Amino acid sequence: MATSSSDDDGESSASFKVKIIVIAIFLSSFLILFSARNKSHSAKNVFVEMKSQSVTEKQLVMPTDATRAKKKKKIYLTFDDGPNDGTMNVLNILKEENVPATFFIVGEHVFMSKEQATTWDSLLHAKNIELCNHSYTHANNRYQKFYKDPKKVVQDIELTKEKLLPDNDIVRAPGRNAWRIDSLHFTDIKKSKAAIDSLQSAGFIVMGWDLEWHYNPKTFVLKSSADQLFKQVKALFDKKKTRVPDNLVLLAHDQVYNSKKDSMQLREFVQKIKQSEEYELSIVSNYPAIRATDSTRHKP
Repeated sequence: MATSSSDDDGESSASFKVKIIVIAIFLSSFLILFSARNKSHSAKNVFVEMKSQSVTEKQLVMPTDATRAKKKKKIYLTFDDGPNDGTMNVLNILKEENVPATFFIVGEHVFMSKEQATTWDSLLHAKNIELCNHSYTHANNRYQKFYKDPKKVVQDIELTKEKLLPDNDIVRAPGRNAWRIDSLHFTDIKKSKAAIDSLQSAGFIVMGWDLEWHYNPKTFVLKSSADQLFKQVKALFDKKKTRVPDNLVLLAHDQVYNSKKDSMQLREFVQKIKQSEEYELSIVSNYPAIRATDSTRHKP
């Protein structure tokens, strides 16, 4: 009996140990599973936090990029009446400063001397330079008589186109601030209106100016410094007084820059534009109204 009792106790003890082992294995498995889930959840939280941080960083960076990409106001630097004595000085400054500009050419000036013909050739081969039509005779400076006959005005402009600028229809009327670009119409002296209208009817784009760099017509000395002109430009933009918003056409006359003093003022003005974060220089064929007109005219 004693032996039987001892065997029962052994079996009972072994059964109890098995149960303990099973419970331990179950608890261990549960703890491993619970730990894995916590790690997964923690990793997910870290990913969400990283993603959130990434979005926040992008949100912080984007305004800076937008500020850097701010669209600049355009200034179209234009020179009338060349080629003449001051033209090469102007061209050399533009080349050295590596900026674009537009010259409105008087046709007969190209053929008046070897020097002017050479200057014309330099203009033709210069980078960043656009050449447009400023008539053939410049009305012989007798504007009232010139504009009385619209037919002769068109013929005069067409002569420069035929001889020098066959692929360019952009014109500046001599002695007149007149505009005929699609629906942009303006004539400073109303007696000239019929003649200016005739230019548009003949297929020309007539461009005036928003601001002139004035000079003394007797001494050819500038009336304002580069700094003063820069302030005038800023005032026109600020007051929204240009023909097309954020675009300003500046008229200058290259014969003025035959002197070193005035040439220095031109260089200083160009440098001010280059250093500005608000403005940039361009050629007149990039003027918004002209681009819109050209796209319409060239549609099949």
